[in-house]
Amino acid sequence: QSKGKKPLFVQLVLDNIWSLYEAVMKRDKEKIEKIVTSLGLKIGARESRHADPKVHLNAICSQWLPISDAVLSMVCNKLPSPLDITAERVEKLMCVGARTFDSLPPETQELKSAFMKCSSEGTAPVIVFVSKMFAVDAKALPHNRPR
Repeated sequence: QSKGKKPLFVQLVLDNIWSLYEAVMKRDKEKIEKIVTSLGLKIGARESRHADPKVHLNAICSQWLPISDAVLSMVCNKLPSPLDITAERVEKLMCVGARTFDSLPPETQELKSAFMKCSSEGTAPVIVFVSKMFAVDAKALPHNRPR
């Protein structure tokens, strides 16, 4: 980086978040009022007078940068469509552990076609997939292990 120059992300995003954070933590009422009015937010008197500045910060950030909307839009934009899933992937998702798809009951095997169609009809079966993610060191992943 050149002397004194910041990346664009820092200038446009991070500096604004840090200035809000500092103003709330230092209880700079004038700066907070200016930020809230410029963003067009409505902060309740209860949150702004609270003894803990984090409550006030949370009230501002939840209206300015709602995490639920950001996560949902990211999921919709970045995750592939379920209609693009391959038959092999469906079989892997439906099989647990060392079981093979052929060993599943016939009723369960019939769900494969419904899984791939993603139909919203009233007669279509409802399929729910629950998974749990574990944090794993990148070196422990199979493709990163030394050979």
